[in-house]
Amino acid sequence: MVFLLAVDIYLWYSLKSKITSLALPVKFTIGILYWLPLVAFLFLTSISSVNNVNLVHPPLVSYIFGTAVIIYFAKLLTVIFFLLADFYRIILFIFRHARAKKTGKPIKDRTNISRGKFLRTIGLATGGLFFSGMVIGMVKWAHDFRVRRIGLNFPNLPWPFEGLRIVQISDLHLGSWASTDPIEEAVQIINDLDADLVLFTGDLVNYSTKEAFRFKDALESIKARHGVYAILGNHDYGDYVNWNSEAEKVENMNSLYSFFEEIGWKLLRNENDIIEIEGEKLALIGVENWSASNRFPKLGKLSKAIEGAEDSPVKILLSHDPTHWEKEVSLKYPDIDLTLSGHTHGFQFGVELKHFRWSFAQYVYKYWAGLYKAENAKKPQYLYVNRGLGMIGYPGRVGILPEITLFTLNS
Repeated sequence: MVFLLAVDIYLWYSLKSKITSLALPVKFTIGILYWLPLVAFLFLTSISSVNNVNLVHPPLVSYIFGTAVIIYFAKLLTVIFFLLADFYRIILFIFRHARAKKTGKPIKDRTNISRGKFLRTIGLATGGLFFSGMVIGMVKWAHDFRVRRIGLNFPNLPWPFEGLRIVQISDLHLGSWASTDPIEEAVQIINDLDADLVLFTGDLVNYSTKEAFRFKDALESIKARHGVYAILGNHDYGDYVNWNSEAEKVENMNSLYSFFEEIGWKLLRNENDIIEIEGEKLALIGVENWSASNRFPKLGKLSKAIEGAEDSPVKILLSHDPTHWEKEVSLKYPDIDLTLSGHTHGFQFGVELKHFRWSFAQYVYKYWAGLYKAENAKKPQYLYVNRGLGMIGYPGRVGILPEITLFTLNS
């Protein structure tokens, strides 16, 4: 709060001279708009300390908070350039006084410092462009769903599974959507892919199960020849809510289990299911959330989940957090052919070109988006990190677009 207030005060006083010359109604309007994000942020954080504000109207809270976040990032970018301009002015002031003292010549009055003005102009332009881009990310790119098609070859794939089509979706975060329309659009895209299997890799909701209820009709309409399977992500456990009692939290989880049953998705909780075609088998293994970070639940028990699937020639693991593959799966379970994860969202912000990728996610996660192959593996062993369909924190996407992945398996 102190940091945000410092940013606001510094930028306000930097712009005050230009604002004071405006007409009173305009000046009043600008003042309200300028300080409104801080008021909204203070209000939400204050209320949330005594009440579960995120449960009242999740999409509204998400958009208010997200808008405040992008405004402060835009302000911060502007402030950085303004600080550079002020630093330049201070250095120039010191240099002039030192020279005047040495030469005995008076200091010339220079009210206009071109470089300082240039830095301030760049700061305002940068902040404005950033804010504009982030707004577009909220209203357009957040539901600009992209289908990524991945072909994978497994030498041990049984012949009846040749050409098997698997759709992966992840991180729906249903509480962040203001309308059901984007999810209905995504469901139509999924069904048009004519999948044999649809696999969901966690984070159905943000905070509580009730966020999912209004999407029930859309989600239960997802079809696949061999079924729809799901696992839990860190947000599905209700750990980000101050429940009134443990019983209330348990009730929320039981409601989530019931919801998966009602929409016809088979939830794998440290267990597996064998897909059998003409006597040949493929194992789907699902674990509860397992993360290398202490900030997230570590409930996955792969040793239990794989029981009974050891003889399946191809094993596909659903594990929400990609650090699980890095720290356990690739080291101890070389017979797991493919691990499907999500969780990172690619931080919903970055650049993805044909030969260049960048995101803040890469400084937190070694495996943050796309396909990875285990090093020194005796047979192909892959991890795929889905970029997610939904949003959390910032209700939009810039550069890292929402993803539906279609895998085609071949031998």
